Amino acid sequence: MSQFLPRLVFLPLVLSLLSCAEDAPQQQEFPPPAVTVVTLKTEPVALTRELPGRTTAYLIAEVRPQVTGIVEERLFEEGSLVEAGQPLYQLDDATYRARYNSALASLARAKATVEVARLNAARADELVKANAVSQQEHESAIAALQQAEADVGVAEAAVASSRVELDYARITSPIAGRIGKSTVTQGALVTADQAQPLATVQQLDPIYVDLTQSSSELLQLRRAIAGGNVRDTENTPVTILLEDGTPFNHEGKLGFSDVSVDPSTGSFSLRVTVPNPDHLLMPGMYVRAVLSTAVLEDGILVPQQGIARDPRGNANALVVGADGTVQQRTVEVSRTIGDKWLVSGGLVAGDRVIVEGVQKVQPGMPVDASEAAEAAADTGQSEAPPASAQSQATAVERQ
Repeated sequence: MSQFLPRLVFLPLVLSLLSCAEDAPQQQEFPPPAVTVVTLKTEPVALTRELPGRTTAYLIAEVRPQVTGIVEERLFEEGSLVEAGQPLYQLDDATYRARYNSALASLARAKATVEVARLNAARADELVKANAVSQQEHESAIAALQQAEADVGVAEAAVASSRVELDYARITSPIAGRIGKSTVTQGALVTADQAQPLATVQQLDPIYVDLTQSSSELLQLRRAIAGGNVRDTENTPVTILLEDGTPFNHEGKLGFSDVSVDPSTGSFSLRVTVPNPDHLLMPGMYVRAVLSTAVLEDGILVPQQGIARDPRGNANALVVGADGTVQQRTVEVSRTIGDKWLVSGGLVAGDRVIVEGVQKVQPGMPVDASEAAEAAADTGQSEAPPASAQSQATAVERQ
């Protein structure tokens, strides 16, 4: 009888432990996970497009000789800025100066002949009244005067022509801009009809940026504008991005769009005029232009962290419903605007999209939702980590 006594003593204890183990799951209730949401709203969204392009000089002038001669002197520094009309080359003008002086002498002789003819004509007028000379002699004197005056006109034209040739011996810049290297040196023979330019002057302020855009994008934009949800934008500034991705200091302005489409590429050309006072942009540089093509009046933007994609590539978002539970939505996104997605379907204004705590929840779970602005305010009140800790975290992310 004594050997059964310990079993009777421990039996109530075991039964009580089993009953507590069965009641434990019913007594433990975990609070709903906390998530951060963003309440969506409609707002005007500028539809921007980033297009590749090349810079082109605003004006280009190839300096060529208009007369033949030997280059006596180069009057500019290569790569410098020149003004319109500034002398660039001086040719040997001895021949042209001699022609000019000869034309001046011929003009002086013609003017002297006119004076003699005018005196003869005036004398003939007096004599014909007194019947001292015949009418034929009078008419001959008048014709001689007219011929002498015509010879003066021919001589003046010869003087002007020789003066032009003499001036062409001093080659000047046709426009203001930056001049490149010279293709000839002192002592070189240049001709009036040569194909090779002596130098090239380019005006770089302002400067053109030539862009290309797909014609299909233009058709989609025009259909959207015709639908009424999108309005066209005019005279909007264009942001120029340099080759390293940094924005240019000055904004450009859309000049014109080409009226024809290139059949080989299916694209058309756009031209942007950009101020370039420091001449940072040079012809031929590759740049990108961010221009606003239209404005979507009732656009919906969702932070990128609120959109995820499934293995098939479909975009999904977790939304907190009116009952406080998580709902999964399949959404359609068209493009990124900064750090947000532009949603074209699946979400409406007023939806609360989860942007933080997505990993802790599943569809159908109740959650404790708080707005992103309130969460950010609470985080701002907490003490920030020291700079050393931040730098260590950054280093870990980079590794």
